[in-house]
Amino acid sequence: MRPRGGRSTPAGEHRPVLLDEVLAALDPRPGELVLDCTVGFAGHAAELLRRVGPTGRLIGLDLDPANLSRSEQRLTKVGHSFSLHHLNFAGIQQALAGERANVVVADLGVSSMQIDDAGRGFSYMRDSPLDMRMDPTRGKTAAELLATLPAAELSRAFAEYGDEPRADAIAAAIVAERSRRAIATTRDLRQLIERAAPVKVEKPRPGVAKPWQQKVRPTARVFQALRILVNRELANLAELLRVLPDVLAPGGRAAVISFHSGEDRLVKQAFRDGLRAGVYAAVSVDAVRAGAEERRDNPRSRSAKLRWAKR
Repeated sequence: MRPRGGRSTPAGEHRPVLLDEVLAALDPRPGELVLDCTVGFAGHAAELLRRVGPTGRLIGLDLDPANLSRSEQRLTKVGHSFSLHHLNFAGIQQALAGERANVVVADLGVSSMQIDDAGRGFSYMRDSPLDMRMDPTRGKTAAELLATLPAAELSRAFAEYGDEPRADAIAAAIVAERSRRAIATTRDLRQLIERAAPVKVEKPRPGVAKPWQQKVRPTARVFQALRILVNRELANLAELLRVLPDVLAPGGRAAVISFHSGEDRLVKQAFRDGLRAGVYAAVSVDAVRAGAEERRDNPRSRSAKLRWAKR
């Protein structure tokens, strides 16, 4: 499911993924303006706000209004200036209102808190309505898309966004099933996928995933693809990358954390194109990955890739 959340700290707060690496790449300084495009539970935002200090400021965006109330509480404890906005990160120019940011961070994907919320429909591990909207106030739900999209469009999404090799069979099974009854819950979809794409489980041995992990791979890939489709994640990321050079102040730094190969390709290409065009003065040569300790403590960090650029 490639969530962006982190492990819990002793105080019960989630430690954000790649926190030390983000701080090193962005090097926030007193008095600077920070833009957090995906504020979530304010894990990255709180640390960035502490470093820009009482003369600095942070602007935070999030699609999920529930995240904003949580992040407000956490940022208030820091005690410095901030503002929060219920906005898609593709709309960063609206949030900045003509200003330019010194520091920009975007932690893509769904958060751990959203995954763990049984009513949101992001996880195939518990039964709930098939919603999957990061902004529950607008847009079509996953169930609505499954009920209306043609098989070809569903198959293309499962293949492109989920790298699912049996995308055609799963899409055909969805279309056949919806002619008989609605696919309304995560359990409905998981059971359908398991019937349409059964997994031959290999015996456990070094280098081979555990049997339960092998069994759920098609389900995990389809759920990921469907969530990306519901929230138009790649289109929104492309827009963010397009306007990013215009909202960064001279010398400004940006960092993007991705969890999906399609996202990472977009970021990598945009940063390299910007470097060749002279828009960026420097970009990361390779993706920064979580260290062994973080991967051990937070398995959800294993797929995280951080890339940075400097204006």
